[in-house]
Amino acid sequence: MTLNRRDFLAASAIAGVGLMAGGRLQAAEYKTKLQKAKIAPPSEATLAAWKEAGFDGMETTSPAAYSKSEADATKDRLIAEKLGMQIHSVLFGWAEFNSPDQGTVNQSIEKVRGALYAAKGYGAETVLVVPCRVGGMPMPQPWEFDIEFCPKTSHVKRVAKGDNAKYEKYIEAQNYATDSTRKAVQQLIPEAEKAGVIIALENVWNNLWVKPDLAANFIRSFDSPSVQAYYDIGNHVKYAPSEEWIYKLGNLIKKIHVKDFKLNPNGQGGKFVDIRDGSVNWPVVRKALDDIGYNGFMTIEGSGGISLEEQSKRLDLIIAGK
Repeated sequence: MTLNRRDFLAASAIAGVGLMAGGRLQAAEYKTKLQKAKIAPPSEATLAAWKEAGFDGMETTSPAAYSKSEADATKDRLIAEKLGMQIHSVLFGWAEFNSPDQGTVNQSIEKVRGALYAAKGYGAETVLVVPCRVGGMPMPQPWEFDIEFCPKTSHVKRVAKGDNAKYEKYIEAQNYATDSTRKAVQQLIPEAEKAGVIIALENVWNNLWVKPDLAANFIRSFDSPSVQAYYDIGNHVKYAPSEEWIYKLGNLIKKIHVKDFKLNPNGQGGKFVDIRDGSVNWPVVRKALDDIGYNGFMTIEGSGGISLEEQSKRLDLIIAGK
């Protein structure tokens, strides 16, 4: 029996856990290089403070940041470069590609198009897009999901074991979101290629593509270097361990958000907490990132309960595999 690369990496996740149980790897043993960033609208004062605290870069956010002209964004890039910092990504966030109103869909497409050219000005590699969200109908609890889907279309056939009749509307909404997102993103791929910026898709508690296999299959279906994954380490702990997501997404991962989530004692539900205070197994995650060859930014999202300096120290520990 032969294993392809994805199967090998998935199997390695289990082996990696065993290796970590006997001791933690030291930073010098890692092949990959990780950089530190946070999220905010760009300003010289913020960039300077983060540089002083040991960060390497910034991800921009807010409509004012991602709606800037390419020329105005270039001014911010020059400020960052003067300080030895990099504006590495643009956080666009929620889009409405699955809206029943085509005018709303078109507006979202135009806004993302604008964000791509703002990103070009910033010198950013990616624009983070959460393509749509669904809700307001019965759906499984996070620990109940057992998804079966069509590899060719990414259409979901079932979302839980047993009778899925009560989830019929959710399955329909999920498949509509998949098709409408594919249609919208395919319109944007030529613009992304022109701008030299990657559309990095993320699923942030939007009740879509909630298991690693499905998310990877959907993003891979675009078959384009201009469409990759933005993975948040803490966002989907309630659905599957972070390292499982990393191995399944593999080289689709272009950017990483650093967040932590504390599961309840029974493993069902929980809450977001400051990094290294939750259920994420950070040494195993660091090894997984090394195994898939991820080099790039580790961008803290949240963790407002601790100081800037403490965030920097904790991220250093994560990068060191501790």
